[in-house]
Amino acid sequence: MEDVSILGLMEQRLGNMSKSHKKIATFALNHMDRAAFMTAAQLGRELSVSESTVVRFASGLGLSGYPEFQKALAFCLRERLNGQEKLSDAAYGRSQSEILNSVMLSDQERILKTMESIDAAEFDAATDLIAKASSVYVCGLRGSEPLARFLSHYLGMIRRNVILLTTSSVSELFEQMLYLSEKDCVIGVSFPSHSMLASKAMKFAKDRIAKTIAITNDDHSPLVPFADCRLYARSEMISVVDSLVAPMSVINALVVALALKNPGETRANADRLEEAWKDYQILWNQDSESIET
Repeated sequence: MEDVSILGLMEQRLGNMSKSHKKIATFALNHMDRAAFMTAAQLGRELSVSESTVVRFASGLGLSGYPEFQKALAFCLRERLNGQEKLSDAAYGRSQSEILNSVMLSDQERILKTMESIDAAEFDAATDLIAKASSVYVCGLRGSEPLARFLSHYLGMIRRNVILLTTSSVSELFEQMLYLSEKDCVIGVSFPSHSMLASKAMKFAKDRIAKTIAITNDDHSPLVPFADCRLYARSEMISVVDSLVAPMSVINALVVALALKNPGETRANADRLEEAWKDYQILWNQDSESIET
């Protein structure tokens, strides 16, 4: 097992864990900096579970034992800290414009790596699923919410029946998906830190035999087991935030591909919108006497 996969593995299996194992996983995910340096006995005392339960938890993840679990956490922690240190080193003594160039070059590298690794057949299949779906549901929470909102906004301009799932409540999430059927498609957007609620939405969709698409970072994302199509984009942490430039580029490409599948309808929708904007003075221009919304 690759060390780097341990966080994604815990998130993926969290919903099926026993109460005590779920307590250990949640603590490790939320307090990685502490858990990485605690012995099995110390972690057990912290969480009021036995040392043997902690050891069985590590073994249940497919590890040889608790020391390997510690090593995996330490590796992930080191990677996160290295990202922050690299940015600090790069920024030290530099002007603001030089920092701007450094970050943009880093984002450019992520787009190039995504171009090299993305599966064209999966992209084509995802486009077909969205085009043929009766309704399209888009789910992205926490840091991935802006991506989901952007995707749903532009999908809504080129096709009917696009629903953005906007909630942090499990019960409300299922209420919003009440009419989901096998004719529909659910797009899950999730990048670290992953939201388990997004994975619940994908599982619910899979149980309803709806088509599912995951736009995420890699095979260890909790969305992957429930996805018919998987679109991967690079999103490594460069500081205290994850870079979402490559994921946004993949989403842009998806919207363009869908628009070109039915250019006549896309053009007609654009014309109707432009006419409405003009008639109701939605957008400001130099000829407007006042700004109205």
